[in-house]
Amino acid sequence: MPRSTEFRATSSHPVDAVYAAMIDKQILSDRLARMGGPGAGILEYTSDGENARYRVKHGIDAKDLPGVVKTVVGNDGIQIERDEAWTKVGDHYEGTVAVALPGLPAQASGVMRLSPTPEGSELVVTVDVAVKVPIIGGKIEETVGQQIVRLLEMETGYTLSRL
Repeated sequence: MPRSTEFRATSSHPVDAVYAAMIDKQILSDRLARMGGPGAGILEYTSDGENARYRVKHGIDAKDLPGVVKTVVGNDGIQIERDEAWTKVGDHYEGTVAVALPGLPAQASGVMRLSPTPEGSELVVTVDVAVKVPIIGGKIEETVGQQIVRLLEMETGYTLSRL
């Protein structure tokens, strides 16, 4: 059964400024270069301002993986492909995310919302992680969920630092 993980971040910046930074191709590229791991990069990118879609690749070296994940992937590390799509809906932005781990029995998908608040803006990301590995799948889902939150914290911090 998939495991759900939620991430929330607030900013004093207005929603349109945060969105513009989140989908800025140069900021996205710089962020991947800084924290995307081996082989990271932008695979596809389109944006017209109110709508954006991009597919990126992250790499995680085997030495940086939790032990329970290494039992499945071995010493090769993993490649992660993440597809995000955003659209403006009224005063906020809504998005979807799909995560593929080629060659592994795992996937993640979710929804995102960037909304205005009286103080600025709030980003909420809800992701469901599914790992189809007998016995230890649930533990891997939990570990992956924790890693997703950690990654989102770092990415959001980096993006907001560029505003």
